[in-house]
Parts: sequence; C-alpha cells; structure tokens
Amino acid sequence: MINKHYLYILSSAVILLSGCEAQGDYPGLEYAPQMYHSVPYEPLTQITDREDGEWLSSLDDNVGEFYNSNPNNAYAMNVRIPAANTIRRNTDRYSAGGHFETNPELVLPYNIPADSLDYASRVLKNPLAATEDVVGQGQVLYATFCYPCHGGNGLGDGPVGKVYKGVPAFNAGRYKEMTEGHIFHVITYGQGRMNPYASQVSIEDRWKIVEYVQTLQNQ
Repeated sequence: MINKHYLYILSSAVILLSGCEAQGDYPGLEYAPQMYHSVPYEPLTQITDREDGEWLSSLDDNVGEFYNSNPNNAYAMNVRIPAANTIRRNTDRYSAGGHFETNPELVLPYNIPADSLDYASRVLKNPLAATEDVVGQGQVLYATFCYPCHGGNGLGDGPVGKVYKGVPAFNAGRYKEMTEGHIFHVITYGQGRMNPYASQVSIEDRWKIVEYVQTLQNQ
C-alpha cells in the first residue's frame, strides 16, 4: 500500500513538472513574469510574432501576452539607428564628466579631417586641466588601449611592440616634441600601422590619454 505522504509528493511533482512542457513561443510556466518582462518596448530583448508572413500588431488577439515588437517600425524592430551626429547623453548632461557647458568640444563631433594632422597639431589644445585626477584616469585608459604596443613607460616595448618592431618611444627624437593636438589626432584617426580609436574611446577620454602620454614624453 502506497503511503499517502509519498502519494501527495508524487502528485505535486507531476503537477509542477507539467508546467515545463514547451508550448509555442512560451516554453513552460514563468513565476511572476510581470516582474521581468518589459511593459514598454524593449530594444534588447524583443519577441517577434508573425502569421502567414505578416508581422502581427500588438492589438491582435492571438499575440503573446508579452509581445514586444513595434508594428510602426520596419520589420517590427524596436531599436532604431540614431540620427547622424547624435550626441550621447546621460545623467551628467551630455558628457561622461559633465563638461558640456564649459567644454562643448569634449562631446561635439570632431570635424578636422584625417589628412590634416599638421593643422590639428597647431590648433588643437587640450580642454582638460592637467590635474592629478585627469592624469590618473589617463593612465588607466592608456593601460587599457595603448600599453600593448607602446609599453608601460611609452618606450614602444609593449608585448605587441616587441613582436612588431618600430613602435616609437615617446621620449625620444621628434616624438618627444609631439603636441597635444598631434597626439589627439593620431588617437582619433590612427597613423601608419596604428589603427584609429575614435570608435572605442570617447573624445573626453582621448584627451585624458593625451595628458598621460605627455607625462611619458618628459621622462
């Protein structure tokens, strides 16, 4: 004779496991799904529903409860391509350091052409003061983006620089005389075998790297 206690446990397990059955686009049961499903359109986690090749509207009766596709956009996509020359914005106004009002050049598009290095060398001035904090942040950024080729002391002896010879030392020859504008322009567009970093490093962070590189020029 089966113990009633074990029968109760077995019955409960069967009921719970029945919720794991995959059905359509929603496999199994979810506990309190309203806690983690977005009510507004969510661009990074999108559920798309189609019927006979047509995108379904969120007003259709047969879409899932957490349908998250925008019928007003192409392919029902939520995420849209930003307008040209869009400026990023966060809690500190427009720039990571909140410098927009005093230094708009930190966040506005950099418009000096790639082939105008001499001009950039003459006219560009670092809008950031060479404070201990700025130089320290520049050192951290340098270690992330520049160290592999240029080495910790800017001598061109990073792990990549040791393999691909010819990475210059910042404190020797004409490289010691590079202006802040020159350094910034090269970080932005690259030069020779160095690739551009504009897509990886913000304008403000590039100027911080410039501050640190200039300390290496004086070693």
